[in-house]
Amino acid sequence: MSKTVIMAEKPSQASAYADAFDRSERKDGYFVVSDKEFPNAVITYGFGHLVSLFSPEDYHKEWKKWDLNTLPILPDQYQFKVSDGKQKQYTIVKKHLDEADTIIIATDGDREGEAIARLIINLSGNNHKQLKRLWINSLEKEEIKNGFRHLRNGEEFYSSYKEAETRQIADWLVGMNLSRLYTLYMQKSGMKGVFSIGRVQTPTLYLIYQRNKEIAAFVSKPFFELYGRFSHEKGIYQGKYAGRFDSEHDLEAFKEKHELNDHAPGHITSVKTEEKKQFAPKLFSLSDLQATANKRFHYGASESLKIVQGLYEKKIVSYPRTDTNYIGSPEFDYLKSALPSYLNLVNETIDEPQLKENKRYVNGANVQEHYAIIPTRTLPKLTALSQKERNIYELILYRTLSMFEKPYIYDETTIETTVNDILFKTTGKVEKAIGWKKFYKNEKKTKHTKEENQTLPSVREGDAVVSHFYAKEGKTQPPKYYTEGTLITAMKNVGRDAEDEENKVILRETEGIGTEATRANVIETLKKQDYITLQKNNILVTPKGETLCEVIQNDEIANAAMTATWEKYLKKIRNHEGTQEAFLNSITNFIHHLIQKVPGTFENSGVKAYAEKSEAETAIGMCPQCQKDIIDK
Repeated sequence: MSKTVIMAEKPSQASAYADAFDRSERKDGYFVVSDKEFPNAVITYGFGHLVSLFSPEDYHKEWKKWDLNTLPILPDQYQFKVSDGKQKQYTIVKKHLDEADTIIIATDGDREGEAIARLIINLSGNNHKQLKRLWINSLEKEEIKNGFRHLRNGEEFYSSYKEAETRQIADWLVGMNLSRLYTLYMQKSGMKGVFSIGRVQTPTLYLIYQRNKEIAAFVSKPFFELYGRFSHEKGIYQGKYAGRFDSEHDLEAFKEKHELNDHAPGHITSVKTEEKKQFAPKLFSLSDLQATANKRFHYGASESLKIVQGLYEKKIVSYPRTDTNYIGSPEFDYLKSALPSYLNLVNETIDEPQLKENKRYVNGANVQEHYAIIPTRTLPKLTALSQKERNIYELILYRTLSMFEKPYIYDETTIETTVNDILFKTTGKVEKAIGWKKFYKNEKKTKHTKEENQTLPSVREGDAVVSHFYAKEGKTQPPKYYTEGTLITAMKNVGRDAEDEENKVILRETEGIGTEATRANVIETLKKQDYITLQKNNILVTPKGETLCEVIQNDEIANAAMTATWEKYLKKIRNHEGTQEAFLNSITNFIHHLIQKVPGTFENSGVKAYAEKSEAETAIGMCPQCQKDIIDK
């Protein structure tokens, strides 16, 4: 009897698959399963990456030592091995793959998941066998069963694997060569420690560094704004002059010039009332969810991903590592049918649910691999979730429920009042239908929102008013520090601030730097390398991070556009428009270029002076024997 082996990414995923079969039995490192369609099958799994690239010393012993003379490290052929500590599970997986007639790749449905499975299959010598692909968006039993009934041809996903393998090798090349290159020159200049360089982490660090520099250099300046309080027979309202003044003296001179005295007569030159509709926010992609969770609960990007991944494994939300805000018609249909249950779960009601598809949310053309993060048909017991799990689940649930509510509708009235030819503008808002905002009524209102919501008297164009003028002092504000939430968004939208038009286009096409699945990990790496630290949710660059950024600021490795160009070409590999060989050649040329450039970079940097200052600051006293400083390392 032919044997089918199902390759899952980790034990929890394998267990969910096993539950979907008629019969399953857990063994050491695998499950034996069977049903009508698969009478003889095994589900086995990795623990994430069972297979990893060789270390430099695995190729040549002399590559183990960090030495400028051994750079660049460029293997003739890139090889993979069983990851440290994973040999036992790899042996179990290989045994079943060796016995398999058909292999079903059932790892996570993204390029990294594809690579995890295929690298194991390749190393085990079984890549000649028939490959099928399980492609699902949730771990619910019915979704899994349906996925196994409609397996896809493994060949369809080969290019995704090549894209992921190419990225992995490129990141290895950049990390191994440039981390050694910059570290050794840092150490020659008197710095201590290791300076890690990465294709995405380094431009991300530089992004944070630039923001911190802007804040440090910012000089707050006072400004003054002119307001009018206008008395009308039907009531009183406030208006604002559009200009700003550098000093109170300038404001008073302006008032004097235009005879803006208290009780000066004015008249209403325009009254416009316009009905406005505000539709509910789009459904969550992973980065949007991470940004919202950070703003609302101060959860780090990695923490949010871990929580939502746990909810996915509990089968109550859809696949989380998604970059789209849209769902298709099938998902909308099941959400629609489950709507009463969702509402009952959180004791909410929708009087007139919007049950027709709206392209703002439902657009199959914008669903490439996975749809937006939404609740599954499986309802959780909310009391059984931890507080953090419940917070994230309710974010997803309420965002989904909002799609079925009416738009938020209000009348916006704009009054223009003129006193001695000087225009004052007043905006007021009257809510007509709260719509989806009912789900967010406890959110804090900003000062700007409060001004917009002032109740206005019933006035008409041409009406006379009596004026009273007053000033408000404000201060120019520096840019805000990045939080993990705003940094995730900045990485995704980094192209919006690019000065070079070509770079802007590239960054927009690739959705910035990093991917939905990797951005949180990049931030964690920067923390582990002691490049950044958190202070009250704000991200600050450490002295170590600042030193590196001072050195690399004119090197291409700091440029987000370069990283995005690479990402763009990786997508070409997936789309059969590019090759691994061409991409790795470009990376190799880039490494050669920096090896030539970096000595000059250090010559022109102030890193030696910084190192001397840094060492003096870490001195804890003088040695009584040799009279030299004792350094705290």
